[in-house]
Order: sequence, then structure tokens, then C-alpha cells
Amino acid sequence: MQHGETLHTALPWDIPWWMPDHSIFFGVLYIALGVVGMGVGYVIMKGVADTWGKGNDGGH
Repeated sequence: MQHGETLHTALPWDIPWWMPDHSIFFGVLYIALGVVGMGVGYVIMKGVADTWGKGNDGGH
């Protein structure tokens, strides 16, 4: 990739990390996606644990 060329994909190995604007934008994007992904994973695991956990009598 030449300096000043636009992105073709958002994959980490295709991003020109030497350009500060790309580094900041995609760094924050990947951190935000990681936080959202961990939150969704926690909610799914908590839901499964509450459904199959001890003390579940099947009622309201």
C-alpha cells in the first residue's frame, strides 16, 4: 500500500498503521467492538447460567 492510498478492507493487516488518523480510529473501533462483544458474551452466559442453574423451579 502506497502512502496516501485509501483502505480496501478494515482488516488489521490491511490498515496503514503509520498514519495517525487510521491508528486512532481503528484502535478505538476495535476496543469498542471488544467491549460490546464481551458484554454480549456475559449476557448470554448469565442467561444460560440462570436458566440451567440451581434453584430454578420452572415458575415465575
